[in-house]
Amino acid sequence: MAVRESKHRVRDISVRMLRDGRGEPLLFLHGAGGLPSWLPFFEKLAARHELLIPEHPGFGKSDNPPWVRNIGDLAMYYLDFLDELGAAKVHLIGHSLGGWAAAELAVRNTDRLASLTLLAPAGIRVKGIPCGDNFIWGTEEGERNLLHDPSLADAMLARTLTEEEADIELTNRFMAAKFGWEPRWFNPSLERWLHRIKVPTLVIWGEQDQLFPSAYAKVWKERVPNARVEIFSQCGHRPHIEQLDVTARTVLDFIDGGR
Repeated sequence: MAVRESKHRVRDISVRMLRDGRGEPLLFLHGAGGLPSWLPFFEKLAARHELLIPEHPGFGKSDNPPWVRNIGDLAMYYLDFLDELGAAKVHLIGHSLGGWAAAELAVRNTDRLASLTLLAPAGIRVKGIPCGDNFIWGTEEGERNLLHDPSLADAMLARTLTEEEADIELTNRFMAAKFGWEPRWFNPSLERWLHRIKVPTLVIWGEQDQLFPSAYAKVWKERVPNARVEIFSQCGHRPHIEQLDVTARTVLDFIDGGR
């Protein structure tokens, strides 16, 4: 099937969405960089599931309603999104900012979830484990800190953006700051509520993540009941890009029953 791009309306908010595949629905929540292009990781997921990738309200070409003020609002929006979708349960995957939103959704209502997968999620802060600060990184420093493989960072930095793409990137940076500026990429209340996540949970991290250190994976495992953790070597903040095959295989085996 061909990837479909459409507008999806929930509560009078129109968001851009990529969609492909058939089977049990799988909802992917993107990170602070915005809705990515159709990645090979998505191709592997869509081979076995109906994959839905919405662009968060305020990002890119999606509407920016004034009431989406923080990550809790974003989580509640996606609960409405699931109601509108009509599926009894979905497999939920979130990366970075999207992982934070996914966790916030899950502590509010896991009844709509068949499973939860978090890829290097934001959302918590642990004393003695400092995080990187992408708000002060320049463009080149940011790409090289987010990707462990220098050749991948080189490829990202070699891109030439169109005027529209540059505008979208600026919009996404503004929205990232709206959600993650203060406090930096975490909700002080979230950690105490992680015990409410009663759905099979997989946490994946890159061992060389310079934004959110892989030591945080241990904390998620301790706080989320029966969470499983996988840490991949030679990998930074984007395991679904740097360690594509093992990440896709691990995720699919997990959500398809090999938990």
